[in-house]
Amino acid sequence: MSVRRLMAAFAALAVVVGIGASSVLASGSQTQATTVVVKAGVGNALKFSLSKKTAKAGKVSFSVTNVSSLPHDFWISGKKTPMLGGKGKHATLTVTLKKGKYSYKCTVPGHAAAGMKGTFTVT
Repeated sequence: MSVRRLMAAFAALAVVVGIGASSVLASGSQTQATTVVVKAGVGNALKFSLSKKTAKAGKVSFSVTNVSSLPHDFWISGKKTPMLGGKGKHATLTVTLKKGKYSYKCTVPGHAAAGMKGTFTVT
């Protein structure tokens, strides 16, 4: 094999190894979001039901379904879902949370005061 071909082969190998390494690094650095299933208006009452009330720091996805006939939304950390206008309406809200305690609520007037609120803990 000539020196030129040998150098070309090493250069091609370096490119392939570099691409493979960067793919591994990129996929290893991604973090999976914690998913929390939220039911709004449980038992036609003004309350939420969360599948988890704690998560590790990072991305948290709140999968919110309205189970009542009244409109509701879900607010946490300054972000909220669209208004879920009736039974079966659904939205997902993904937020990045640091360690601490976060209040959540329904922003429909009077709903939080009637009980549609709580605290979510991030460890």
